[in-house]
Formats: sequence, structure tokens, C-alpha cells
Amino acid sequence: MDRNQFIGLILMFALLAVYFTWFAPEPPVPEELVTQEEAVVEPTQELVSLDTAQTTTTIPDSLQATLNIQKYGAFAFASDAEEESQLIQNGDLSILFSNKGGKIKNVYLNNHLDYNGNQFVLMDASKSKTDLIVDHNGRKISLSELAFEASVNTVGDTTQVTYTLSDGNFSIAQRYLIPPTGFEIAYSIETSGLNNILNPTDINFNWYHAVNRAERNLDDSRLNTNVRYLKADGDFDDLSQRSTEFEEETLGNQVRWVSFKQKFFTAAIITNNAFKSGYVNQTVDFDDTTSVKNLSMQMLIPYSDFANGFEARYYFGTNNYDILKSVAPDFEENLDMGWGPLPIVNKYLIIPIFHFLEGFLTNYGIIILIVVIVIRLILSPLTWKSHMSMAKMRAMKPELDEIKEKHGGDMQKTQQEQMKLYQQVGINPVSGCIPMLLQMPILFSLFFFFPNAVELRQQSFLWASDLSTYDSVINLPFTIPFYGDHVSLFTLLMTLSTILYTWSNSQITTVQGPMKTLQYMMPIMFLFVLNSYASGLTFYYFVTNMTTFGQTVLFRKIIDEDKIHKLLQENKKKNANKKKSKFQTRLEEAMKANQEAQKKNKKKK
Repeated sequence: MDRNQFIGLILMFALLAVYFTWFAPEPPVPEELVTQEEAVVEPTQELVSLDTAQTTTTIPDSLQATLNIQKYGAFAFASDAEEESQLIQNGDLSILFSNKGGKIKNVYLNNHLDYNGNQFVLMDASKSKTDLIVDHNGRKISLSELAFEASVNTVGDTTQVTYTLSDGNFSIAQRYLIPPTGFEIAYSIETSGLNNILNPTDINFNWYHAVNRAERNLDDSRLNTNVRYLKADGDFDDLSQRSTEFEEETLGNQVRWVSFKQKFFTAAIITNNAFKSGYVNQTVDFDDTTSVKNLSMQMLIPYSDFANGFEARYYFGTNNYDILKSVAPDFEENLDMGWGPLPIVNKYLIIPIFHFLEGFLTNYGIIILIVVIVIRLILSPLTWKSHMSMAKMRAMKPELDEIKEKHGGDMQKTQQEQMKLYQQVGINPVSGCIPMLLQMPILFSLFFFFPNAVELRQQSFLWASDLSTYDSVINLPFTIPFYGDHVSLFTLLMTLSTILYTWSNSQITTVQGPMKTLQYMMPIMFLFVLNSYASGLTFYYFVTNMTTFGQTVLFRKIIDEDKIHKLLQENKKKNANKKKSKFQTRLEEAMKANQEAQKKNKKKK
């Protein structure tokens, strides 16, 4: 083929390509073919989506039975039943039971509301779960996945709820006894024929509990919620209450009870014997504002106790001291009453007075007011002694000032002369401090009592809608660091009354110099510290300040300072030649040694 023929062939193929691309007629469409759009069929009730088809796919009964036997073994007969619930109520609790696991599902407190005004759910099935794990021929069987047979009957005034799992050869019965009132539920496990199907290993009792939010102040609730426990040897302990980090503890020794304690309520299990050992933990999910903390326990029930009869009690109730102390040894530790000697003051002084007044009054603001008066009367002898000591110091102030001027900047000689004067006139310079120190345990005890008193929860007084939390008269559109986003009027009144009392007291004391200015800083600091504290506490401090101010005015009118000065001068004359006391001698020796040490240090420099 020569060059001209080759070019002609190429041109012919090019013309054919152009023709079939732009000028050729469309082929006819056969009637049996349709376009893609025409092929779209509108959905009908007979058509289901892929997801629906997957969820409605059923496994043949024979295959399901085989799978259940593989998973549950001898317990397979109870693995397919539907869940059924049973609601039992008494005067204080509403308990929702489930046949799945024969366990408590929900617990409602009949007489308590959450911060939104809804019935408070202490245990919520959507957040909390109990379970028993047994060892069946090497399989870990969760009893919460199995359906128990329920029966309810009445024994006297007690409701008995029994959940039984049995195939005729063995049985596990869980029994709950609900009294007509109260927060305790007796719980027992009775078994038979288990030796043929269970390995004799310890039984796991697991309880996961996300604490439902009950109070307005979520941050405060989180700082007052934790896991607490009492070991069989009487050693009480807990995970850090103030921590919002992950906390855990392995309990190697026997454990008598474990509680999930929050500020005003507690959920707990108390054994008649003891758990063999266990593990507890707690953490905070900051993204979940409906829960306070996530608490968990994994306890071991000795196999012998499980097989021969395990007995315990659940507690779902308030942190009321009189109730808690009757539940179990040291169970009142679920109520925060302070440290050191403070719980003793609260247990044997503050709480008895408070509960006595509850028997006559229903207004808790008035009860707090009366508590203030009673406490001030109890402390009045110490207060009187303190005022008398200050009156004596004021009477001697001119002579003390003369001694300071006489010795100038020589502090040692000034102190020696002052001590000599105190001895001659019969004044103990620390006698005014001792009564104040003796009052401190009571004042600090109340600092713990009022914020944790469930009796004050959701009790209103004046403008405060709830004495167990802060009173807010102004909600700020911003947050002031260390203060908050609200203004507590009781805290403001407490601060102003403290400043008034401080000013009044400074007029009759010998405090001079920087200390006289610094004493006004404390009320300002407390304005920030207590702004988010319980209004019951700040109201108490406000009333105490006003009562103390009135008491001071009364004592000033009663005490005759001229008469006191005259008496001190007579003592001075009588004791002019009196030998130094051992205390004064040792004090002077200590001051001399201190002055000599200071001189040596100056020489070295």
C-alpha cells in the first residue's frame, strides 16, 4: 500500500467516525426495556428497608435453643423469657423489681424531690445495675440475663417478694422483705442442688451506680459523693470525697458494708456476715450533667455463704443521723459531721437540740434561730469570762502604755515589766483567749452540720427557697472568680454583721497597729468563701453575729470598769512584794535566753 492509499484509508475511517457520532439515527427502544428512572418503584407497605429486614430476621427456634445452651448451659431454660416488672411501695420507698435477674431495678423516694421538683430516683435502671455472676462449668453466667419466677405475698405487715430460678433439679431464690415504712430492705439468697451445676468458686456481686443529680449545685454535689465501706475488723475507710479524678481501692480483707454516699442520700448493701473481699472505684463524667459521680463495687460472696444461705440488707434512704446509726455499726459515717472532736459535739449536742426542736416546730428558720439562742446561752459563761478579761486589760491600758514609753524599743524589758504588772494585779493575759478557744469546737461543728443536714433540704425560709443550698437574690450574667454567678443575701448580711461586730469589739479592745486593720479582712474573705454555702449556715452566722453583738452591748452595761480598775489597784498594793510565780520565772528565763541568742546572731553577722 502506497502512501496515497494509506492516507485515503485514514480519511475514510475519520468520516465514518464523525457520521456515527453526530449524524447516525438513535436505535429503537424495545418495549420490554425501561429507563432507570422508570425502574424506580414507589415503596409500599410490603417492602421493608435493609435495617428493618435485619432487625426482623428471626433465628429458628432450634438454632436459638442451641445457642442458648452453648452460652448458658443448664440455665438456658430461663434465657428467653420477656422482662416483667413489679412495683412495691411502702411509706418511704417505691421499689421497681425486675424478673430479669430477680433484682431491684428502680428505687424512688416517696417524700423527696429532685431540684426540678420531680420525684427523686435514688436508683435508676438506665444508670445503675446490680448483678450476680456464678461459675457454671467454666462459663461465667450473669444471673441478670435470666428470667426468675416472681411471687408476692404478705407476712404480717411486711411485703415479701421472691424471685426463683429453678428447673426442678436446682433452685436459686432471692427474697426481699419490705416493711410498711423505712428505708431498709432485707435481702437473702436461698439455694439447693447447686453443687451439681456450679463450680465451688466465690460469687461476684457487682453494683454499678451512676448517682442521679438531686441538687441544684452540681459541683458541690460532686465534692460530697463517694464510696465508703466498713471492714469486718471495724476499720472504716472511703475513697476521696473531694476528688473528681478516677479513684480505686482493692479491699483485701472482709467487708461488712459498702455504701454509695451522696450529700443527702445513701444507697448501700450491708451483709450479715461479710463479703470475702472486693474492689471499688469512682469517677466523674463531666459531660453528663444529669449524674453526679459514677460509683462501682465488685464484691466476692464466699461460695459457702451463697450455697448455704446469704443474708444482707439494702439501704436506700436519707443521711439522717438517727436513722443511719440504727442501720449498722458505724453506718452514721455516711453523714459528714467534721473531724477530730467535731463529730462528738454534733452527735451529743447539736443534733439532739435540733431534733428536740423539730418535735415542736415545723419552720426550720425559727429552729435555727432558737438553736442560736440555746448555743449562746450554753457559751455565755465562757463569753462572760472573756469579756471580764478584756475589761481588766482595758482598765490597765494606761499603765501598760506607760511601760512601753518607759522602755522604748526594748521589747524584752517591756514584756518583763508587763508580766510583773499582770502578776501584781492578778491578771492572766491568756485568760481571755481560753474561753474563745473552748467555743471553737461548737462553732466549727455547726459549719459541718448545717450544710449536710437533710432536714433542711428544700425547706424554705424568708427569701431562701432551700436552706440546704445557697440563697440567690440576684443571678449574675457572668461569673466572678472565687465568688460565683449569684448574690447570696444571707452571706451579705453575715458579712456586714461581722464587720459591725468587729468594729464594735475594736472599740473595747487593746488591739493596735496592723492587726486592727487585718481583722476586717476576714469578713471580706468569708463573703467569697461562703457565697455558695448552705443558706441555713449563713443565716445561722448572721443571727449569731447579731446575738453576740447584743450580748456584748449588754455585758458592757453590766461591767463596771471603774470598779474593776479600783480592785486591780488594791491587788497591786497587796502583791507588791509577792514572789514571782514559777510560770513567770520560766517565762522571763525564756525571754532572756531568746535575747542572748539574738545578740549572738547579730555579732556573727
